[in-house]
Amino acid sequence: MTVVRHHPEVDAMSWEAARRVAAGSARPLAAVPVPLAEALGGRLAEPLRALVAVPGADVSAMDGYAVAGAGPWRLVGRVLAGEAGRPGELRAGEAVEIATGAPVPAGAAAVLPYERAAAGAGRVDGPAEPGRHIRRRGEDIPEGAVVLEAGAAVTPVVLGLAAALGHDDLLVRPRPAVTVLVTGDEVVHKGLPGPGRVRDAIGPFLPGLVEWAGGRVADVLHLPDGPAPLRAALAVPPGEGSDVVVVCGASSKGPADHLRAVLGGLGADVLVDGVAVRPGHPQALARLPRGPLVVGLPGNPFAALGAALTLLVPILRASAGTPVVPGAGTLLGPVPGAGALSEPVPGAGTLSGPVRAHPRDTRLVPVRRSAGAAVPVGHDRPGSLWGAALADALAVVPPGWSGGRVELIELPPGV
Repeated sequence: MTVVRHHPEVDAMSWEAARRVAAGSARPLAAVPVPLAEALGGRLAEPLRALVAVPGADVSAMDGYAVAGAGPWRLVGRVLAGEAGRPGELRAGEAVEIATGAPVPAGAAAVLPYERAAAGAGRVDGPAEPGRHIRRRGEDIPEGAVVLEAGAAVTPVVLGLAAALGHDDLLVRPRPAVTVLVTGDEVVHKGLPGPGRVRDAIGPFLPGLVEWAGGRVADVLHLPDGPAPLRAALAVPPGEGSDVVVVCGASSKGPADHLRAVLGGLGADVLVDGVAVRPGHPQALARLPRGPLVVGLPGNPFAALGAALTLLVPILRASAGTPVVPGAGTLLGPVPGAGALSEPVPGAGTLSGPVRAHPRDTRLVPVRRSAGAAVPVGHDRPGSLWGAALADALAVVPPGWSGGRVELIELPPGV
């Protein structure tokens, strides 16, 4: 059997160190050009520049009349949006009827809106302010301007902006692909669990968590207990091209927990073997010889959530080129507003109830931010997601904490 090679800081690694190791273990995915229709959810690998000016010409901001000189004006034509524009220059005393977005003729001093105009018998009059209601070329976005920096998330609005600026493709870092292996003879995936069985609570929350962190679930497999099924799944990870394999359960050191022995047999490089955090101590991170990272999550649902935030989320964010924003706040200060949907935003708040620190381990405590306070919601036992479902953040309480600054990590919000 191949001897497992350990990272220097393996056994009961601190929570902060485990997050650093996880982020550092990720290999940023190579940037690829993709059509706009396929770029949603990726990260820009280069700044987004305007290939054209917006607007691309001097255009009318109103339906009305483009006028030259002082009025009244003689109507000499019409210009609609989408037309190349009226040839020749508009002379003093002349006007053309014009639609919003249509190119303003050369020589026009202003656009007189319909509602302010008096028109009839081929003439028009009204109060026209010089330069009014004309959008000049490049007024909104000059040609060549950088509108978004590399690393920005490609949202539906970004796709619209890129199209408006003349792009058909975007150079993006693709979302890392994740394969999920849910293990356990006792786990059932629908209906009411019978005696000695439990419903799978981890598999349902992982896809949303992965998506929120910038990845995508490529495949989900349900495995029975035992080393052979797990070894077979890890030896040839399902989902061709998966960047990360997440193993739910089998990560502790009980008689049915085979992940560490299987990783050893496959010659994996173990980077994290247990983290000094509650809940979620029996979590693991390793790299298979062929390259994919393996994240081992505990079988208890809240412990699995804490472990996923510790190891999986930093890996996905680093792989996708998303800046990882470290943050800390004081539980004795004001609470900032919630952050953007795709960005975990640490913050601070006043604890409205007592929190007991552990002497050696970091504690992850579900809290709800409300009216300037971080309120512990309770129900935070490792086997239950009740507290996490009531919370919008986890307070990261360091060992021996007795007040002062702690980190609040936002939980994935609802849509």
